[in-house]
Amino acid sequence: MVILGIDFGGAQIKAGMVDETGAILAARTIETPGDLDALLPALRESITWLLAATEQPAGVGVGCKGIIDPDTTRVELLPGTLHFLEGLRLSDLVGLPPDVPVFADNDARVALAGEMVWGAARSRENVVMLTLGQGVGGAVLAGGRLLRGQTGLAGNLGHLTVVPDGAQCACGNRGCLETVFSARAIEAQAWSAVHRGCHSTLTSLFREQPQLVNCRTIFQAAREGDELASTIVLDAIAKLGAALAGLLHLFDPEIVIIGGQVANAGADLMAPLQDTVWERSRGLLGRDVPLVEQQVADKSGIVGAAGLAMGPRS
Repeated sequence: MVILGIDFGGAQIKAGMVDETGAILAARTIETPGDLDALLPALRESITWLLAATEQPAGVGVGCKGIIDPDTTRVELLPGTLHFLEGLRLSDLVGLPPDVPVFADNDARVALAGEMVWGAARSRENVVMLTLGQGVGGAVLAGGRLLRGQTGLAGNLGHLTVVPDGAQCACGNRGCLETVFSARAIEAQAWSAVHRGCHSTLTSLFREQPQLVNCRTIFQAAREGDELASTIVLDAIAKLGAALAGLLHLFDPEIVIIGGQVANAGADLMAPLQDTVWERSRGLLGRDVPLVEQQVADKSGIVGAAGLAMGPRS
């Protein structure tokens, strides 16, 4: 049995056939078109190619940013480059026969769905997952059910207010977690420091083009002992840890899963984050909740989307 997994991203749309073990048998990636007229033929050409390379899928899972109605696959809200999908059903875009079921949800919940089938959330009932990338995504498994809330916003952990008078967030609020811990937030701190000419290896490397500083180089500089980079990284982790400790008191999970591109920092992120969270939370919880990295190795979103169709749904 194979499942077609599709990830709708702002820059790329990725699709692939996934088997029962979570292995990708074949995959295609296209640049995200600017409108529906360009998207439909490009997407369906990719799916046709995948069908020729493998077989008819038993189901389809779709991950997409924004607010997705999982009952109908309708896109309720989707700011950004894919805004033209608002009001459409993702199942209608796939173009497969009606007897092939299509399941869709927000991309962070899709990532957790993949972990429920093939990763760290297998056989778990209560899990919090954070996806740390250009923004901060989140999903919550509570009592064996993926939380969605009244309008589909439940689990939007990146918009938890952590600094009441903090920076303006893209969502319209101020001081969201996303404004203090995300690739954008961390890079913005470094860009500003380099632009001001602060003493740092980052300034030496990127003085002429501070916009080229990225999260990976910042964490690397911190690992090598650069004081400025270390200050930026540890301050961001302290704020993330404080927010996460609060989430532990709210959801009392068995584990916390950390995914997304920033999680590629590995122990440089996980070790100080774990220390901060445990120090802040063990008093009331009376236990140290394990923080683990995402176990589904595929970061494209394809396997997670397949997990949405492969695994139990609630």
